[in-house]
Amino acid sequence: MAVTRRKMRSGTVLLGGMGVLAATLTACGSEPDERCVDAITQEVLPDYECDGDSSSGSSSGRYYYGGSVSNGKVSGGSFDKSAVDTGGFGSSGSSGG
Repeated sequence: MAVTRRKMRSGTVLLGGMGVLAATLTACGSEPDERCVDAITQEVLPDYECDGDSSSGSSSGRYYYGGSVSNGKVSGGSFDKSAVDTGGFGSSGSSGG
C-alpha cells in the first residue's frame, strides 16, 4: 500500500502543479492588446511614436487597448486601458470587433 500512496501523492502534486501553470498562463493572457495609434486619425503607428521621446519631434501616438485593426485603423477598443474588458476569470464577454 505504501507504493500506491506514493504514486497517488506524486499524481496529486503533478495535477496541482498543472493547475497553477494553467492559472498563470490565463492571468498572463488576460492583458488587452496594446497598439500605438494616432489619436486623431485612429491609424496604427510604429511603437516608437508612443514612447514619449520629445527629441524626435511631437509624439502624436497614444496607446490604444483592445479592439481590432481593419485597413490600418483601430476600432472597438479604448485609449483607457481600464475601460477594456480583459476576459479574465469570470468574464462572459467576447473579444473582437
